[in-house]
Amino acid sequence: MEDLKVTLIQSDLFWEDIDRNLAHFSQQLATLKDPGDLILLPEMFNTGFTMRSEKLAEAMMGKTMTWMQQQSKAKNCVLTGSLIIQENGMYFNRLLWIRPDGTFDTYDKRHLFRMAEEDTFYTAGKKKLLTEIKGWKICPLVCYDLRFPVWSRNKFTINPASAKEYKAEYDVLIYIANWPERRSHPWKALLTARAIENQAYVIGLNRVGNDGNSIYYSGDSSVTDFKGETISSNQSGREYTETIRLDYSKLDGFRKSFPVGLDADPFQLN
Repeated sequence: MEDLKVTLIQSDLFWEDIDRNLAHFSQQLATLKDPGDLILLPEMFNTGFTMRSEKLAEAMMGKTMTWMQQQSKAKNCVLTGSLIIQENGMYFNRLLWIRPDGTFDTYDKRHLFRMAEEDTFYTAGKKKLLTEIKGWKICPLVCYDLRFPVWSRNKFTINPASAKEYKAEYDVLIYIANWPERRSHPWKALLTARAIENQAYVIGLNRVGNDGNSIYYSGDSSVTDFKGETISSNQSGREYTETIRLDYSKLDGFRKSFPVGLDADPFQLN
């Protein structure tokens, strides 16, 4: 299987200013000559992590969705990030997974951050998104989901043709976030834990800068391999863009040589 190239854009955000954020990311995307297969933007990348859902929500085919489709087509790669979507009288922190041909998938954030009253202003999602790029199986999640290992858990299926082999539900686990610097230690620790326990690459893409509530974000975005080892530059406190190449043969080889998935506990989410 071909390598997967993923571009992380760790950026500051302009508080509750959709037009300014879209212009800012347009400039950053314009500098990418070869973004690869997938570009990651932070959680609520067009507003910051705000509870003013009624004022800032968009319809599915609104301004930001149109912008994402245009950028995905121009860069010929998948583009993902989350924004506030209003649908059927409810508000969602919705991740959009946009393909160059204009088709898309969605994931509504499952775990809403009650300490900021996100659960008061938004409706929780009920279903994970499992998608693919070039044969790679990918599970994108959002911020606070990181703290809940059952929701993030990879499912391993034993190959009926060989009791010593198994298939995984996904190969890459992604978290886009607005995760404050004051809790940077669990951010880093849990990204590593999710990679080790799920035998998958884990990507955490976070924002930097201060938001409108004077909360500071240090970024600390990273790419962690299936052994829990960091393979990105993991820069803190500044805007930066980085493209990482993921090697499937190394992942597959490790799973075969150390098949912990064969001993994984079966489970089912309600």
